[in-house]
Amino acid sequence: METTQVVMPYVGGPEVLQFQRRELPAPGPGEVRIRVEATGVAFAEVQMLRGRYYAQPKFPFVPGYDLVGRVEATGTGVALPTGSRVATMTRTGAWAEHLVLPATHLVAVPDELDAGEVVALITNGVTAYQMTHRVARVRPGQTVLVHGAAGGVGTLLVRLAQRAGAKVIGTASPGKHDMVRAMGAIPLDYREPGLADRVRALAPDGVAAVFDHAAGPGLRESHRALGRGGVLIVYGSAAAVDDNGWRLAPFASAMGKMLWWSLKPDGRRYRFYSINHKRHFDEDLATVIELLRAGELRPEVATRLPLTEASKALRMLTDRAVVGKIVLEP
Repeated sequence: METTQVVMPYVGGPEVLQFQRRELPAPGPGEVRIRVEATGVAFAEVQMLRGRYYAQPKFPFVPGYDLVGRVEATGTGVALPTGSRVATMTRTGAWAEHLVLPATHLVAVPDELDAGEVVALITNGVTAYQMTHRVARVRPGQTVLVHGAAGGVGTLLVRLAQRAGAKVIGTASPGKHDMVRAMGAIPLDYREPGLADRVRALAPDGVAAVFDHAAGPGLRESHRALGRGGVLIVYGSAAAVDDNGWRLAPFASAMGKMLWWSLKPDGRRYRFYSINHKRHFDEDLATVIELLRAGELRPEVATRLPLTEASKALRMLTDRAVVGKIVLEP
């Protein structure tokens, strides 16, 4: 059968995306063919298009970090019945109408749930859940600092930290402060100088955790905002999206700072977080899907666009014009 897919052909702006029709092979042993209902758009794809993402494949390739869809056909050795509704993280390849992929790491999705809301919980939701509960171990009565609090991961970090009983301070541009405030967090403008001093005015002993998605010059302010015994978690390099040179440079720079800070006997901890399938991924994805089903966690879906408007989706992310997750619906 044929399918339509979005291709990133080379470094450029959103306008360079291409749409291709190609013949899709039948699923082989241990594989399934999935009809995509919804796929997510992340800042990682903005970085990939600029050749700045730390783990991207060589051009050309089909992007798409995650999806929700229906199993249409299975290869030998697959017990999953056709018609099953599943969610999975692909890292690349999901911006397509159909795709063939291994049957591993497919997590069941209840029929009554909205595909767009579920896809907003796959990469973003597991990232936020694991950083909150497995890395920072947020507890009642603590105060945490969430950078990018209006983003796809940031909004979920705010809600999960609050669900764990913490007070949340969230950085965002001024135009998004009302939304951050509506979530119950205290908004701060990350562009104003003296961020750590403003955080300390709200949490005099410093915060128990800082979630930093930028890994840029502001990392020092994140460190200054951290209280004794707290943890600084770096999980992205958004600040370096416009840089040139080695794409791992932001992580190398951040690692150098964090190693130096870790030598001080103040009980502070420093961690890099990167999502993968090895660290309880299936278990934690099932958990956040169940929280959605139970009404205890709801992601912010910024907008839904057809697959043919993938360029528009990337442009909106580049302009930082959205709150929450952009969803593509093939």
